[in-house]
Amino acid sequence: MKFGPPSFWNQVEPSWQAKALTPLSWLLQSAGHLRSYRAAPVMVDVPVLCCGNLTVGGAGKTTLVLDFARRLQARGRHPHILSRGYGGQEKGPLRVDLARHTANDVGDEPFMLAKTAPVWIGANRGETARMACAEGADCLIMDDGLQNHTLHQTMRIITVDGATGFGNGRVMPAGPLREPAAKGLAEADGLVMIGEDRTDLLPHIPNDLWRLQARLIPGPEIRRLQGKRLIAFAGIARPDKFFDMLTEAGLPLLRCISFADHHRYNERDCRRLLALGRQEGVRLVTTAKDAVKLPERILSEVKVINVELRWSDPDAPERLLDRLWATA
Repeated sequence: MKFGPPSFWNQVEPSWQAKALTPLSWLLQSAGHLRSYRAAPVMVDVPVLCCGNLTVGGAGKTTLVLDFARRLQARGRHPHILSRGYGGQEKGPLRVDLARHTANDVGDEPFMLAKTAPVWIGANRGETARMACAEGADCLIMDDGLQNHTLHQTMRIITVDGATGFGNGRVMPAGPLREPAAKGLAEADGLVMIGEDRTDLLPHIPNDLWRLQARLIPGPEIRRLQGKRLIAFAGIARPDKFFDMLTEAGLPLLRCISFADHHRYNERDCRRLLALGRQEGVRLVTTAKDAVKLPERILSEVKVINVELRWSDPDAPERLLDRLWATA
């Protein structure tokens, strides 16, 4: 089964589905606008960097958050990450504890991020920001939150998937946008495009926005997989991105298995994957986001492929962080 956004979201010419759903988009957009501005945003005394999407999932924002967190740590800073905790049973506000929580408790992305830096979950980012600062954070990174106005943001960065851009340019459910592109761009400080600009979006981005480009590359662990017979599986917003990345890195895949984003692996899934992995000469590979949801008995049979960013201009993200501190 193939998972991902509806195909008409990326059609240049508006489809009948997009036209039919546009009135509902207007209604949901109005409701979201009213909900976002119910109270004044909380101000904190540390820089707040928001990495978010204008579109629904799959743009690479969590990889961007990890990249910035590691760069800040290399500078001797103590970044804490704020997340909604989507997909988790706990609603927060709370700090993710790797010894006590699971990915099912706090969400797969927060649990994965907590292996690099302290992570707080909760819908009210102002509340979790105060808690993080009280625990020693000297800077905050929001994993998503461009549409969340509970916390004042020093710098707002839009993450864009170069393959799909802004799709058909319409707001959900008529298209992939969470809010009108013009509004989101007007309120942003910069844009990071991940992957090749296949929709020719960059020439149409306002000149006053920082425009950075990067691409996803697999971690060094792939060197040990060269020449192996691989079966890849992933439960992310766009599984094909993971599969394509492996193929482009020279890893031929025998089979690709897609699951829905934030998929929780059940006993049936595990039996199926273990059976595939026990074929002679076959190795199972998956993403770090999927790995945190797998039981130990299957995780030991799977090779986890980490994903990193390779910047077109290696100095660009450091200049952005310099500006973050200067602005704050």
